[in-house]
Amino acid sequence: MRLSLFALLLIAVAACMPARAACPPEGQSRESLAALKVLKFTVPDPVARQALAEGLIDCLGDPDPAMRDGIAYEALSHWMRAGEIDEAGLRALRDRLDAALQGDDPDGFRRPFAALVSSEVARTDRVKPWMTPEERAAMVDAAARYVESVTDYRGFDDKEGWRHGVAHGADWLMQLSLNPALDRAQLDRILAAVASQAVPSTPHAYVFGEPGRLARPVLFVAQRGVLTPAEWEAWMTSLAPRMGEPKLAYADAGWLAKRHDLLAFLTALYLEADRSDDAKLQALEPAIVAGLKAVP
Repeated sequence: MRLSLFALLLIAVAACMPARAACPPEGQSRESLAALKVLKFTVPDPVARQALAEGLIDCLGDPDPAMRDGIAYEALSHWMRAGEIDEAGLRALRDRLDAALQGDDPDGFRRPFAALVSSEVARTDRVKPWMTPEERAAMVDAAARYVESVTDYRGFDDKEGWRHGVAHGADWLMQLSLNPALDRAQLDRILAAVASQAVPSTPHAYVFGEPGRLARPVLFVAQRGVLTPAEWEAWMTSLAPRMGEPKLAYADAGWLAKRHDLLAFLTALYLEADRSDDAKLQALEPAIVAGLKAVP
């Protein structure tokens, strides 16, 4: 029987469509994964564990927060923090996460959670170095580009759970900023990425703790002691002009949202520096005050 023209068109469209993410992974069900969580994600066979870890990357975009956050993220974080993923496995996870960060994300879950799990990959290299300098530099650039690219500012939803792109990206930058192998240029790249969201180009008033999360990588960069007081002051005072033209002051909703974000960010920095016993963080206070004074 000859296929109708309509049927042929359906076949052609289906062939062009990307395959749906496999979540749960092959051989698993939501019930089996929930049971595995009860068992604290114990998978004795390293080959099976690695296969499941890679399969759970697709679940980072699942609309169910219990699957996305409570199982996929928690399992991947648990295995990496327990040292149960070897170097080859970490590289495989990193590559799959990179692909997730580059892919489409119509629901807005996949990219933020891929960034969050990438922060755990970065942590493994900080705790026990395994990346080459080139790989580490590529990750710094990938993290910075991700943070700078975020335009979806949704945070928590009572039904859908977290997205939190800015905060998850900040966590990735934080883990990298803690790595002593990073050089000055890479730390500057982190600071530039933080600045891009401390005062976002798209006006948005943060309400889900983003300024405090963005402050963390800055504080860890400061603990490195590689920037002079003058350089810190220049960086802090460079943030206020990002709010926009002075003529917009107190007469534009977007300007006011940006002012809110910047004050929240600088205040978070000041509180952490002021209550710290670390002399390098205490030395950051005059630069932060200069940044606050620069805000109209």
